[in-house]
Amino acid sequence: MIISEKKTSLCSSEQVASLLKHILSLEDAASQEREHFWAIGLNAKNVTKYIELVSLGSLTASLVHPRELFRLAIEHSCAAMLIGHNHPSGDPKPSQEDILLTRRLAQGGTLLGIKVLDHIIIGEDSHFSFRDSGMMTEV
Repeated sequence: MIISEKKTSLCSSEQVASLLKHILSLEDAASQEREHFWAIGLNAKNVTKYIELVSLGSLTASLVHPRELFRLAIEHSCAAMLIGHNHPSGDPKPSQEDILLTRRLAQGGTLLGIKVLDHIIIGEDSHFSFRDSGMMTEV
């Protein structure tokens, strides 16, 4: 499901986190208690081409496969993408699974020529950015 095709220039993790929190706030309370995993396809100037809900998971996990993540990015000829998900617990600290998934998706993007610029995890009052923390260079 494509959430939005509104063209927005995204320049910081704060902007991405704010956008994802807004999208999540549109969900009913029960849905907000589940993990949501989004993909944001970008053109060469980091302007959004689409925002897609890739996976709707459980309270503690969301299943994401590279083929679902990159499907629309390929169709829309995206130059790059941002990925993000929420932690219903409110703590945006990445789990070991989050770190491994980010590495796997970034490697997939490299193979496809679609750079994964950042992975943002939103919590209740804060967010975590793999890029801002220096972890995107490790993937």
